[in-house]
Amino acid sequence: MKKMFTALLLILVLVVAGCSSNDGGAGSTEKSTLKNIKDNKKLVIGIAPGYFPFEMKSIDGGFVGYDIDLANAVGEALNTEVEFKQFVFDGLGPALQIGEVDMVIAGMTIRGDRALSISMSNPYYKTGQAIMVPAANKGIKSWEELDVKGNKIAVGIGTTGALLAKSQFKNAEVVDFEDFPLAATTMGSGQADAVVYDEPAIAVWRLEHEGEVHQLEGLLSAENLGIAVKKNDFETIQWLNSFLHSYVDSPEELESRSRWFEESDWLDKVSGE
Repeated sequence: MKKMFTALLLILVLVVAGCSSNDGGAGSTEKSTLKNIKDNKKLVIGIAPGYFPFEMKSIDGGFVGYDIDLANAVGEALNTEVEFKQFVFDGLGPALQIGEVDMVIAGMTIRGDRALSISMSNPYYKTGQAIMVPAANKGIKSWEELDVKGNKIAVGIGTTGALLAKSQFKNAEVVDFEDFPLAATTMGSGQADAVVYDEPAIAVWRLEHEGEVHQLEGLLSAENLGIAVKKNDFETIQWLNSFLHSYVDSPEELESRSRWFEESDWLDKVSGE
């Protein structure tokens, strides 16, 4: 009897193991992004211009910035044409999920909740959330001083800064705007008391509006930016991680980083969008 029970148990384990091996998720049955790009002979990248200096519209109508350089480098490595499609930031995830774009390179922070709907590569840039206030409020030293009833904190809808501000500010009102430039412009017109957003974008805004705004010292968080693809597309993620391992800190990437983060002569060549 004991031998029979052991045999039945072994069969049950093998059946369960067999079922598990066939449940490989979407990545095991769907065509990978890499194959899709090869078939279409084109890489479609989702971006959300207005995130300085990562992705911006140039005055001649093109797209420029650190993320645009990265996207073109990915296209070059895949030996294919690159097409950029513009969305508001909140629309990038859905566009990826329905296959309207192949990848999203838009300063997107790697977060656990995003992993429920999309997959992300290893980090290609490290940053964090900063706070910007009008220059007249230079005396403010911390986010706690801003967290008082009646104050308005402007954020970009769907961004990490928006989530962080909504979890951290308990008394001030956190107000969503379509993107960072609109949030910052609203603060500049006196309709908001501060903006919470990614530190590189705030640093560039300070360069553009010297003497008008002030950035509080320190960061609210430490974050990593990654490239997003359709959920469980493991083949493409593996390829992207290998690519980033070679690209980050390469002469090409260092030149791009220097151009967009250390120089400012490009400021008069981009539009405010």
